[in-house]
Amino acid sequence: MLPAVVKLCCGISYPHLRSTAGLQRTAMAVISHEVCRQQQWRNLQHQTLGRACLSCSRGPSLDVVARGEQDFLEQQGRDAMRAALEMLEHSEGWEVEISESNGDRICSKVMPEARKVFRLDVVLDASMEKIYELLFVRVEEMHQWNPNIHRIKVLQDVGPETRVTHEVSSQVAGNLIGQRDFLSVRHSLRTKSCIYLAGAATQLESCPPQAGYVRAEDGPTCIVIQPLRGDSRRSRFTWLLNMDLKGWLPKSIVNQALPRAQLEFIQHLRGRLAGMDTHG
Repeated sequence: MLPAVVKLCCGISYPHLRSTAGLQRTAMAVISHEVCRQQQWRNLQHQTLGRACLSCSRGPSLDVVARGEQDFLEQQGRDAMRAALEMLEHSEGWEVEISESNGDRICSKVMPEARKVFRLDVVLDASMEKIYELLFVRVEEMHQWNPNIHRIKVLQDVGPETRVTHEVSSQVAGNLIGQRDFLSVRHSLRTKSCIYLAGAATQLESCPPQAGYVRAEDGPTCIVIQPLRGDSRRSRFTWLLNMDLKGWLPKSIVNQALPRAQLEFIQHLRGRLAGMDTHG
């Protein structure tokens, strides 16, 4: 059961893709496909920008500077997805942290830099598209169904599938972790068989660390959503959580809190998905 995520990621449950080499080829094919799509988007943007700047002769415009920042953020998102998929690609070293009676499972692995990462594997009673809508398209509404989130604000939409968000966690009584904020680049990729959501910490001059919060760092992290074989109304959901909470927290407390936070998140996500079905 430990290498289950290897089979989940990139359609590995199919016979012709069961080897680790097959996973690597599939993951790299996904990234290559996306790079081509992003290059098409960039070429279109450059053509539009070139027409707008034919009369410019006083150095780079603000649009050119913004284009450079957009390229950087898009690359950050792609790099986060590639790095996270590589973590999932390696099946060795994962140890079971939590195993629930309903089949939910969280495993952990200590990375070379001594940080522990956590992989959650569950089945959700919802389609890939519905989960994608909640977690990416309507991410600013997350505080409405997840009480651990105080707010999420989309600061920039970068390209077709990349955005920068600022997230603030809720202040919960008795929570030893305390309130954190995150500035992240979120990146998505959709194929016929999977939806990938990746993220990593980023920096913006317009959103420096703020008084009252500890600026934590997320990523590289990713979520892989795949339709359940034989039932596209249900989905396999794999979440690689890789987070540095910063501050002066003992590793033992952090390593207990993070997998529990994953279980709480899935509980709230299931509640929201069920509510969407109830209300049509």
